Amino acid sequence: MGGLSAKVGIDNTGYEDIIGQHGLGERNENGERFANLCGFNKLVMGGTIFPHKRIHKATCISPDHTTENQIDHICINKKFRRTIETVRIRRGADITSDNHLVVANLKLKLKKNWTSGQTAPQRFKTDFFDMLTNSTNPRQH
Repeated sequence: MGGLSAKVGIDNTGYEDIIGQHGLGERNENGERFANLCGFNKLVMGGTIFPHKRIHKATCISPDHTTENQIDHICINKKFRRTIETVRIRRGADITSDNHLVVANLKLKLKKNWTSGQTAPQRFKTDFFDMLTNSTNPRQH
């Protein structure tokens, strides 16, 4: 998904479980729609959860450096909210865009899948093959 230009802003009233307190700017109409979409799909906006300097939150900066917006977001299911360590902007990334790269650090605990005991031997039905090899009417040449 891309090209939403959704500004979610600082005010998270009514969206406390979706939007954190550390957004940037004011919410626009697309931001309202995006917040509703996240609420409907049980998603959390990762970029608004963590306190960072303003420069590490602004994903789009105007050419004259007067306007900063946070319009690119990383969303994750509410169930996995605790796996996010941080979400921030990488300004030095060499990408051909006027927006900065948004990066999230996640911590995952992977569990080894243990198999219990030995697997049962597979048995194949060989009656058909036995019938072919032990045929009473062998072909005559």
